[in-house]
Amino acid sequence: MALEQGVAIELKGIVKRFGSKVIANNNVNLTLRHGEILALLGENGSGKTTLMNMISGIYRPDAGSIYINGREVQINSPRDAYELGVGMIHQHFKLVDAMSAKENIVLGTHKHMRSSELTREINKLCERFGLEIDPDKPIHNMSVGEKQTVEILKVLYRGCNILILDEPTAVLTPQETRRLFVILRRMKQEGCAIIIITHKLHEVLEISDRVVILRKGESVGSVITKDADVKQLTELMVGRSVKLEIERTPRKHGKRLLEVSKLCVKNEDGLPALTDVAFELESGEILGVAGIAGSGQRELCESIAGLHEISFGNIKLEGQDLEGLDPREIMKRGIAMSFVPEDRLGMGLVGSMSVSDNVLLKSYHNNHGMFVDRAAARSLSRNMVDELEISTPSVMHPVGQLSGGNVQKVLLGREIHLNPKVLLVAYPVRGLDINSSYKIYELINAQKEKGVGVLFIGEDLDVLIELCDRIMVLCAGRITGMIDVRAELGESEDEKTVSREDEDSDSQALKARQHLKERLGALMTGFVEEDGANE
Repeated sequence: MALEQGVAIELKGIVKRFGSKVIANNNVNLTLRHGEILALLGENGSGKTTLMNMISGIYRPDAGSIYINGREVQINSPRDAYELGVGMIHQHFKLVDAMSAKENIVLGTHKHMRSSELTREINKLCERFGLEIDPDKPIHNMSVGEKQTVEILKVLYRGCNILILDEPTAVLTPQETRRLFVILRRMKQEGCAIIIITHKLHEVLEISDRVVILRKGESVGSVITKDADVKQLTELMVGRSVKLEIERTPRKHGKRLLEVSKLCVKNEDGLPALTDVAFELESGEILGVAGIAGSGQRELCESIAGLHEISFGNIKLEGQDLEGLDPREIMKRGIAMSFVPEDRLGMGLVGSMSVSDNVLLKSYHNNHGMFVDRAAARSLSRNMVDELEISTPSVMHPVGQLSGGNVQKVLLGREIHLNPKVLLVAYPVRGLDINSSYKIYELINAQKEKGVGVLFIGEDLDVLIELCDRIMVLCAGRITGMIDVRAELGESEDEKTVSREDEDSDSQALKARQHLKERLGALMTGFVEEDGANE
């Protein structure tokens, strides 16, 4: 039986500081009712996750009050939150791979019952909320969507009726997202109060009843979803009008740059990560790579860049064989290739070093004599700062102290200034705010127009469809499809197309892209595989 539409959570004047300088949340007020889905929006660093971590007992507020079901409470730990009926489902799942679903669900509850009784309880919850899971299935054999279902069952099993989901659709296929939304609507009908943190505005408009926007740690507005649109939400998030357009510039069939044939690669555990992968990349083309996380994307990039040993197959760039060459040897041979890895400050840059010295990392070995010429690197760094609008006190400032968007601009700018013929980019806008993301798309398009071949590893299917000329789909290390985006959407190759975030939901172009998303999702999960995908 659904609860009455009473107030589930009320936050009054919440403040959270980290040290003396960083104010993550400042005087935040928020109300959530039972039987309501509330979307929490804000740019990267606006304090969304910090705020939710205080409700779920991970952090404690420095000032302000938290009310649960009308009663002021102190939440000192996640256990306190569970006892108050509050559960948080994090973006990165907290599951033990070697255990079954039901073992993970009951873990930490100190309940003792027969396995058959536990299975019956879990099945009752599944029936009530419209969930589907095999309680005895090991986590390591589950899809991402199944793992998320286990996380939801963990909090429901603990008696929670206030749920917080952090970026719940970030790694889901369109089909899994649709199933999740059915579950959330069922939970809403049962009286649950739900908060979702997401950056996908179309999903916010589809699933939520109300939207609260945070900007620079403060709550700046609350709107009824049915009265809102993408443009309004974006302007509330950023504080000004933003141009939300991704261009797909004309594709000019150039020469073949990169050839990968029958590539087989093993992961760190010695298991197959890539099997018989074969494709080509031309100059002036953006080839997107779609796939569920862990489908071989990282191994593909690192194999091409000389950072991962290949077991079998061949990789050629402009006819030169790259097999067995490390990155230094690739550079020595004059092979013009740049790589922007997903781990910006682990693999791409050194956080404790300045912007200028990070730029120097790619060229210092070319110096003659015992002294390194830093003047040229400083000059190039200043040009990068001006061209890419990098916000930094100076080029001597440690790169690790910059925001995520500026760190990515430094990394991408350095690689672009090497004048590559092939550019490999892995998740280049992950964790970035809207402004930084669209700037990165512009930079990648500019490289395409210069004749660079771009291999773009992405996780947002909308962006892949709007930016790329072709999309290669990986599933469990195999290519299950190679999609010509222009042909699918009925576009000519010499046509420049512009996709707008605030496009009319009834437009034919948007419907065509949605249909393509569904097809990509099916290919990503391996439900279908196109003939000749690896040819």
